[in-house]
Amino acid sequence: MANGTDNVLYFGDCLDIMRRYVPDASVDLVYGDPPFKSNRNYNVLFEEKDGTRAASQIVAFEDTWTWDQEDEAVYAELVTGGGKVADAVQAFRQLIGPCDMLSYLVMMAPRLVECRRVLKPTGSMYLHCDPAASHYLKLLMDAVFGPGNFVNEIVWKRSDAHSDAKQGATHYGRVHDVVLFYAKTDRPTFNTLYSPLPESTVKNWYRNVEPETGRRYNKADVTGPGGAAKGNPLYEWKGVTRYWRYSKEKMAQLDAEGRLVYSKSGMPYQKRYLDDSKGVAVQDWWDDIQMLRGIQKNGERLGYPTQKPEALLERIVQASSNEGDTVLDPFCGCGTAVVTAQKFKRRWIGIDITHLAITLMKQRLKDTFGESAAFKVVGEPVSLPDAAALAASDPYQFQWWALGLVGARPVEGKKGADKGIDGKIVFQGESVGKFESVIISVKAGGVTVSQLRDLCHVVDREKASIGVFISMQDATEPMRMEAVTAGFYESQAWGKQYPKIQLLTVADLLAGKQIDMPPIRQVNATFKKAPKAVAVQGEEQRLGL
Repeated sequence: MANGTDNVLYFGDCLDIMRRYVPDASVDLVYGDPPFKSNRNYNVLFEEKDGTRAASQIVAFEDTWTWDQEDEAVYAELVTGGGKVADAVQAFRQLIGPCDMLSYLVMMAPRLVECRRVLKPTGSMYLHCDPAASHYLKLLMDAVFGPGNFVNEIVWKRSDAHSDAKQGATHYGRVHDVVLFYAKTDRPTFNTLYSPLPESTVKNWYRNVEPETGRRYNKADVTGPGGAAKGNPLYEWKGVTRYWRYSKEKMAQLDAEGRLVYSKSGMPYQKRYLDDSKGVAVQDWWDDIQMLRGIQKNGERLGYPTQKPEALLERIVQASSNEGDTVLDPFCGCGTAVVTAQKFKRRWIGIDITHLAITLMKQRLKDTFGESAAFKVVGEPVSLPDAAALAASDPYQFQWWALGLVGARPVEGKKGADKGIDGKIVFQGESVGKFESVIISVKAGGVTVSQLRDLCHVVDREKASIGVFISMQDATEPMRMEAVTAGFYESQAWGKQYPKIQLLTVADLLAGKQIDMPPIRQVNATFKKAPKAVAVQGEEQRLGL
């Protein structure tokens, strides 16, 4: 297994990150699941753990695109760079004009160029997209990789039949995604995978049963296809003269092993046993990997929008990489690709442009693999100047980052809709089934005692046990007095009092200080807890590896 420092989560735009940190020809497999240009705002749904029916949502990302001056600048850079990519984006502009789809394609073009650059000669890329843009992306991938390096267009049946016909739909049900598979050269790493034989094949093809062993088999033709023209040997075998598939010595061996069976006319056939079959080689139509359904206690779904099943990534990772190889996911989301790479002993690189996604991935890796998932994070603030820069440039990203430092989940993302709550932690109460909450307020700018009084009001309103005020700046003296006079939350289970209102600065958090509260290990206090990893041997056997 690779050293843990080989595994890295990067916060930032994947274009910048790949250019700055990922060397040429250093990656074996790229899996890209970028925004689909769906014109939707994707919310993250967090399941409440305190017994209430309410659900908290924040906007994870906006998958909407509008042509603007920034797109014009990127377009000009692509065109002046020349080559097939320049030809492609100019053709797109002539075909569809400066619209939202062109904005999306112009965003994708330089990132795909970087994905190809970082691939080894034996590497390959899988680009996950939907039919709204897959035809454009295929042409763009042709321009980046070369049409001769197109390998497959994989169709994944991602959902069951839609019933929107009852709502007046005038189209067929849209139930599939497209995965474009391209190689960097004509010699990519590829391991043929197998899925179980269909029951109909077992029933109709393996109809014979060996009386001595009970093994099912089919009867395979042993005559040589193409006869003499294909170099097949001609000889007489037990009264039957034919061009045969095998030499006479091999036929004798099969006969001695009991692997030949004869018809009434004396024609030999080879026994091909069901239990020797690897199954059927995986094709480019994938309808055997189920969609992720509703959040369940021990289920895989974490509530992140666009999350893909681990089985989908397991197939891709096993087919196009080997143990010790490096897997790159430039649009990580909640990190299914990096979790799968970790599970199958690959090195990995994950990139995402939101601190929310980075926090989700760190928690998921911890939940799934514990301390064995060693990795480093690059791009998150590690000093006060870093944190101040983030707070000034993007207060929401700062808020998500700060909540991640204390293991809290965000609450609401629409401005003014959070009801005074930026984050929440839930812990086991004094009795089984009773949960208590910690309410968190994060301030990126200046602080006042009125802000702290607002938090106190929210703590009382929500009947929370503890309130925490996290800020860039030091608390004022009136704020300290307000916190001191708020009293304590007393835990009889732990025999300890905890300050009802607590003040923490970013400097405190970077120095390792944490919220003073009861342990939360009894419950899933933050995001939906990912199941622990299981041994991969059974999966490899199922796939015929």
